[in-house]
Amino acid sequence: MTSTALHNNLSLPESVRHISIMDKDIYLVGTAHVSQKSVTEVRETIQTLRPDTVAVELCPPRYQAMTKPEHWQQMDVVKVIKEKKALFLLAQLILSSFYRRLGQQLGVQPGAEMMAGISEAEAIDAELVLADRPIDITLKRVWGHLGWWQKMKMIFHLLAGVIFSEEIDPEMVEEMLNQDQLETLLTEFTSGFPEVKRRLIDERDIFLSQKLRQAPGKCIVGVVGAGHLEGIVKEIEKETPLEPILELPPKSPLINIIKWAIPGLIIAMIIAGFFQGGGQHTLDSIYIWLLVNGILAAVGAAVACGHPLTVISAFFAAPLTSLNPLVAAGFVSGLVQAWVKKPTVGDLEDLPTAITTIKGFWHNPVSRILLVVALSNLGSALGTFISGSWIAARLF
Repeated sequence: MTSTALHNNLSLPESVRHISIMDKDIYLVGTAHVSQKSVTEVRETIQTLRPDTVAVELCPPRYQAMTKPEHWQQMDVVKVIKEKKALFLLAQLILSSFYRRLGQQLGVQPGAEMMAGISEAEAIDAELVLADRPIDITLKRVWGHLGWWQKMKMIFHLLAGVIFSEEIDPEMVEEMLNQDQLETLLTEFTSGFPEVKRRLIDERDIFLSQKLRQAPGKCIVGVVGAGHLEGIVKEIEKETPLEPILELPPKSPLINIIKWAIPGLIIAMIIAGFFQGGGQHTLDSIYIWLLVNGILAAVGAAVACGHPLTVISAFFAAPLTSLNPLVAAGFVSGLVQAWVKKPTVGDLEDLPTAITTIKGFWHNPVSRILLVVALSNLGSALGTFISGSWIAARLF
């Protein structure tokens, strides 16, 4: 079914794969997301073929972020926190930060090949199809199938591997030429967790292939990352419903049980301590719970450069929110930070530029609020584990 990129006497770049299916000619341009060569190949392919449709590996949110940078000005950070989307927005900012720094280092803006596809489609009046699955659904499907400890590892990996390192390793650049953008950030993580790779890469191969099958017209050019080529070629022969890979993972009853069981166990151990060691034993356990949980959450807020009131709120909120799975310490500290340092329109406008440096990521009021949420939650989670283990050790 596939052939070389020479079709009907048209000389196309070597990166192009041709597929004939359902009376359609589909040409896949396998790109590197940080390559000027890919930009040129996308332009050459579209100008040569003049297709009916150009499909790009973008979802509506990422398309909007690329074509309308001013969309940041309309973001309501308080609403993001209340809807519990802070961590997902932070993950998107980390991804954007990484690729902006990479673009500065290589002299090519990330996504330039996608923008080339968009502009060339407009130039020849071709239909534009946004062929990728929405990034929030992808992240939620990845996140929803991770255990508690795996989630902590992912947060740490993202923060340590991206935010805390401004230099891009040359070896990483070479590796990226054949990888997906999201996969690049999580390569180390996905290698140890096949389920993550399945939802991060394989499901998107299916989504992209079906969007290409459904694209209007007889001649279609698909601009996709080189890492997706083989998966698309494999999946495009099948007609696969997309509904299953668009569903958000259901809340596991077991997870809900565990969420309530941990606070119940902590309280039970504190009460049991009274019968074993008397009132002083119980009082000491309460002090351990309050101080360890509160201090670690406060440290998280402080590391995020939160306002003193934010740090204090994290300290007092964490011991209470850790006993109530419906509210997280970061929810409280994030709202306090947003209240004492409300982002201005200028802060929102500056966000895309600010996140290209560690200093900017920490000092921009918008990204700082998200860091407060994430690091307060991380500190509180560690505090729950440490203080709970300490109380159990004293009891048993």
